[in-house]
Amino acid sequence: MRCVFVLDILNGVVVHAVRGERSRYEPVAGFSQIVSTSEPLGIVRELHPREVYIADLNLLTGRGDNLAVIQEISTMARTLADTAVSKAGDLDRLPASISAVLGTETASLQFIEEAAHDRRVVVSIDMMKRKVLARDPHLAGQTSLQLLQRLNGLKLEGIILLELDRVGTSSGLDVQFLEEAAAASKHPLILGGGVKGEEDLQTLEEKGFSGALVATAVHNGRIPVARMQ
Repeated sequence: MRCVFVLDILNGVVVHAVRGERSRYEPVAGFSQIVSTSEPLGIVRELHPREVYIADLNLLTGRGDNLAVIQEISTMARTLADTAVSKAGDLDRLPASISAVLGTETASLQFIEEAAHDRRVVVSIDMMKRKVLARDPHLAGQTSLQLLQRLNGLKLEGIILLELDRVGTSSGLDVQFLEEAAAASKHPLILGGGVKGEEDLQTLEEKGFSGALVATAVHNGRIPVARMQ
């Protein structure tokens, strides 16, 4: 079971993400029981995660970028990065060693289909209260389960089901949704949002998921750091 450690980076600082309310994110060291810094490289050096998922909140909000530190982190851990990719030029800014995350919030379905031919990518189905967040009407008009089925024809490294309204809440799992998602998809699935402890990791594995994005449950001690090393 992959435990992918999340680093949400804003203005060079790792922040504690809660419910997708980006204007309210605070430096993670003020919340965490396990790190002494909010500096991205410092956190990676302290925790030694095997695999990280990085959201560049500057790029996602159109205010600068954190690409240099993302590239440096990628030399220390396997890295998946959401850098608001929406066109080929954006994708070219990421080294091939980084798994590019194409989020429905920024990427069109046409671009996702084109990018999947050129390099292995991860698609993030970004959701708020189960509604797919997307600018592209071809994506916004579908449910997450419909989209999972549509993506079955593409060669993808995996799919993240990112429930933004559950991020940072430790609210637990919707088992019925997990079962339906696993039945609909032929790709490795990773859940983001709501994971509250080790028991949820076991449930995800039993339901056929390949991994989970974890942050809050690691910082509050409910998932041991060793699980992601």
